[in-house]
Amino acid sequence: MDLIKLKGQLQTEVDTAFLYDSIAAVQSDDNLTRVLQSLSKIEKGHAKHMLDKVREFEPNQVMPLPSSRAKFQLKLGKLFGYSSIISSLSNVEKQFALNSIKNKIEKGEKPNGFEHNHLNIIEAVNNNSALNVSGGLLSKFESRHKSVGGNALRAAVLGSNDGLVSNMSLVMGVAGAAVSNDTILLTGIAGLMAGAISMALGEWLSVQSSRELNQRQIDLETEELEASPEEEKKELVLLYQAKGMNAVEAQKLADKAFETPETAIDAIITEELGIDKEELGGSAWEAAIASFILFAIGAIIPLYPFMILDGKNAILLSIGSSVVGLFGIGAAITLLTGKSILFSGMRQVAFGLVAAAVTYGIGTLIGVSLAG
Repeated sequence: MDLIKLKGQLQTEVDTAFLYDSIAAVQSDDNLTRVLQSLSKIEKGHAKHMLDKVREFEPNQVMPLPSSRAKFQLKLGKLFGYSSIISSLSNVEKQFALNSIKNKIEKGEKPNGFEHNHLNIIEAVNNNSALNVSGGLLSKFESRHKSVGGNALRAAVLGSNDGLVSNMSLVMGVAGAAVSNDTILLTGIAGLMAGAISMALGEWLSVQSSRELNQRQIDLETEELEASPEEEKKELVLLYQAKGMNAVEAQKLADKAFETPETAIDAIITEELGIDKEELGGSAWEAAIASFILFAIGAIIPLYPFMILDGKNAILLSIGSSVVGLFGIGAAITLLTGKSILFSGMRQVAFGLVAAAVTYGIGTLIGVSLAG
């Protein structure tokens, strides 16, 4: 196997263990802490195994420290929620499982079904294990997987990217037509406001629709619970069993959940619908305001040079600022995808510059045509 690839896998294992440990250290739920610490222990074992492989080529190789990327990811987790990291780690675990299956097939071996054990540990419910995982814990853990910090990190990245790319393209198109700075500024500000308002409205509609849908599902489940509580309990028992709990423990947990109507509907909402009853999709107004601000931040980057310079100097500064912004957005995307920062950053720059070049060229052609 390629030594560079081996070292990359070793670093990934070290980073994964580091993140599991770091998130475990800030949990208030003892069960969740044990789950994360157990996952970290497994990753450390994998890292040791990978280090042994690397030492076959480089005997003096030592266990690497967590990368700066992992540390930066942890810092962002404090701002946007640790669920963004959990989601990223879930993707890493899935890739590990796929690689394991691929390697076995290439060697002529048959996958044994245990390749997804790390994901299964996250999802499994086994009260007899040292983890002492409960259905409530599982739902809490899964909801953190799904929310990705309330999608805050994803919204921040995509909102800023939309603002930057769209307004850069607009500004470059108008600049290509060789119009005055005042016209470029007016157009850019109009584009910023129009785009930000459109993004905010779209986000408000999306979140509000999600809230209404979730509330409708809760109302339906409440009606079903009132009409046939025993059937709903049976469904909950089956759901617990499907997640890995044995029949006896699943029945006990369902019986406990159905001690009162309030706890019963809470269990059904959490386990069957995967809905956080307190949030119900989050605040539509908060999402709208955040989208407006994030889009505006991205859109101002290619525009501000025309406030302090004019002509080609403004265009060059606008392009330079946009390149920096695009690379930063591409680097931020790697926190969601796990790809190389350099690759993702340069790819984002390339896409943005192509869009700007096209609109600048069109603007130039239109400007020449109007001048003629």
